[in-house]
Amino acid sequence: MMMTLTLKPGALTLSDLRAVWNQAAPLALAADAYPVIEASAAAVRAIVAKGDAAYGINTGFGLLAKTRIPDDKLEQLQRNLILSHSVGTGELVSDAVCRLIMLMKIGSLARGYSGVRPLIIDTLIALYNAGIMPAIPAKGSVGASGDLAPLSHMTLAMLGVGQVRMNGTLMDATAALQAAGIAPVVLAAKEGLALINGTQVSTALALHGLFMAERLLEAGFVSGALSLDAAKGSDAPFDARVHEVRGQPGQIAAAAIYRQLVADSAIRASHLVGDERVQDPYCLRCQPQVMGACWDIINNASRTLLIEANAVTDNPLLFKDGELSVVVSGGNFHAEPVAFAADTLALAIAEIGSIAERRIALLIDATLSGLPPFLVPEPGVNSGFMIAHVTAAALASENKSLAHPGSVDTIPTSANQEDHVSMATYAARRLDDMAENTAVIIGIELMAAAQGIDFHRPLTTAPHLEHVHAQLRRSVPFFDADRFFAPDIEAAKGMVMRGELSASCRELFAALHP
Repeated sequence: MMMTLTLKPGALTLSDLRAVWNQAAPLALAADAYPVIEASAAAVRAIVAKGDAAYGINTGFGLLAKTRIPDDKLEQLQRNLILSHSVGTGELVSDAVCRLIMLMKIGSLARGYSGVRPLIIDTLIALYNAGIMPAIPAKGSVGASGDLAPLSHMTLAMLGVGQVRMNGTLMDATAALQAAGIAPVVLAAKEGLALINGTQVSTALALHGLFMAERLLEAGFVSGALSLDAAKGSDAPFDARVHEVRGQPGQIAAAAIYRQLVADSAIRASHLVGDERVQDPYCLRCQPQVMGACWDIINNASRTLLIEANAVTDNPLLFKDGELSVVVSGGNFHAEPVAFAADTLALAIAEIGSIAERRIALLIDATLSGLPPFLVPEPGVNSGFMIAHVTAAALASENKSLAHPGSVDTIPTSANQEDHVSMATYAARRLDDMAENTAVIIGIELMAAAQGIDFHRPLTTAPHLEHVHAQLRRSVPFFDADRFFAPDIEAAKGMVMRGELSASCRELFAALHP
């Protein structure tokens, strides 16, 4: 049975977020959160009763903030807000991303600064636990004033409007709520705005990119070490002393992983004496420097995104000032931190793929690798890995364009009231395409390196790498002659995407998953 995640607002960990991303598990809210939530909702009711104008509670939105809304139309105001802001387009976000969105929105509202009733949070939890995923189009947010359009689509499900996804099937939201015994909500003052202001969509997409970057880094370590042995490269550049005098933490940690991955290789031992090569090409020799730098920026992004996952990012917010509650308008919905984190993740994902592509090019070049041309026994009649490398090159080049920072772009919206935006949602969304591209590149490298190892038989590679080689060979046999190659690439790509490395290797990467 799956364990229930009891959410304590403001205390989500990366392990919690990874668990929710990986698998749907029951969710509950810590009991001590409810009095805080109710007090915040009561403060909103008091403001409405008093009659003073308060943005988002009894006024219009954006440039219409000066328009006072009569009390008898406040519920209509909130419903209209959701309907009019549900303007997303494009493919729907995955269930994994949707779970993260809902989890973080629940956590943010439950901190008690947003003025929503417990009913709103309980309804979101009920949807989550019933496996009812709102149909949220991925496009339509500029990453400021909150992820308004996608979060509006999330909120539609609570109203029983539009579509949801259950077990991978799209269905009418009203029917899904009826089947699960969940009553549609009627939004009270402030609640619609609290639900759609916030950075939860861009943060969820960025967390997806983060967790994929971790898998790619892990796979890139393994494929790079396997390529090193296939090309009879030297492990001398992994000497701890080299990296300690530079002092970069990711580089030091990466070199230690490479030393463990290639330890006790019979292939390496076979060319310790008599090898006339002085230095390997950079794609082999500088792996700790490149992958270590990627590790560092992935860690930096993880810190930013964990803070954001626990943050209160809607507007306005309610604070206690003595016995009184005050409404403060701010700009926490501006997702610049998320955009910067996503842009740095894009750099890491692109570079992991870029250096892997260079190693594929080395392996298929007989003058550099010492292996048969294009890694096939009878080159000429067989093309071998020639065009698989072209695919890797195409995807590495595509990632160069996709890695252009999204955060440097902005476009004014809402009649120039919202005149600088983060573009965080795009910056995070494009990480999925980049991760898939890099997974293909690493998958091709795994196959190419395994092919090189097979040419060195009966010599064996390092024990860790022999496990990976055997795992790959269960899905992708030795390439002895030209065959329909695309299914092999998809199999290797899937191994990378799912993080299916040998258990004997995975223990080496514990530090990658704080």
